[in-house]
Amino acid sequence: MIAVPGGRVTLSDRRTERSWTVEVAPYRLAAHPLTRAGYAQVATARPDGGQDGGRLPAHSVSWWDAVRYCNALSRQEGLPPAYHLPHTSGTAATADGGDGGDGHITWDRDADGYRLPTEAEWELACRAGTTGPRYGPLDDIAWHRGNSGERIHEVGGRRPNPWGLYDMLGNVWEWCWDLYDPEVYGSYRVLRGGGWFDEHWSCRASVRRRSHPTLRIEDVGVRLARSVRP
Repeated sequence: MIAVPGGRVTLSDRRTERSWTVEVAPYRLAAHPLTRAGYAQVATARPDGGQDGGRLPAHSVSWWDAVRYCNALSRQEGLPPAYHLPHTSGTAATADGGDGGDGHITWDRDADGYRLPTEAEWELACRAGTTGPRYGPLDDIAWHRGNSGERIHEVGGRRPNPWGLYDMLGNVWEWCWDLYDPEVYGSYRVLRGGGWFDEHWSCRASVRRRSHPTLRIEDVGVRLARSVRP
C-alpha cells in the first residue's frame, strides 16, 4: 500500500453545481484495484464467477461485498475490523443501508483494518498534487472506451500517477465509503474513477457516479485503504 499524505481537497458535483472542501488526514491506499486473485484469497468465490485472470480487477463486487471483504481480510491479518455490520441471517442488504432491515453499518474510525476510501481521500490520491482534470494524458494512464477494446484489463498496465498509484482513472470504477446524496438518492454510494467502457469525459478526477450498495456491476471494483494511527 502507498502512504498518502494528508491535505485539503475540494470536491464538486456537476448535477447540483455545488463544491465543498475537506481536510484529509494521512492514510494508506492500495497501489492498484483489488484483483480477482486477492479477492479469492478471502472470499469463497471469485466476484464474477470467473476462474482465471488473477491480475484482472475484481469486478461485479457490490458495496456490501466490499465492506464484508474488508472486514474478513482484516480479521485474517489480525487487524481490528473497520466496520460494524448489523447482525444478519444471510439476507441481502436493504435500501436503507442495512442488512435485512437489521440496522445500519458504522465505521470505527479508530480501527486500522482495511476499509474503503472516503470520496475525499480518493480524489486527493487520484490528483496526487496535480491540478488538472487528469494526472497525465488519458491514453497513457487509463483504460477507457477509446483504447480498451471494450474489455477489462490487468491492473498496473498504464502509467501510475506521481504518487505511484495505478488505474486511478479507467479500467473499473471504485466504490467509496460515502453516501452520494442521501436526501435524494437514499443509500446510494459514491463511485469514482471511470471504467473501461466509459468515454473520456467520465475518466476525470472530479467525476462522481452513484449506485445502490447491493448492485454488482461489471465495470465496478474496489481499492483498499487503511487509516494511519497517530
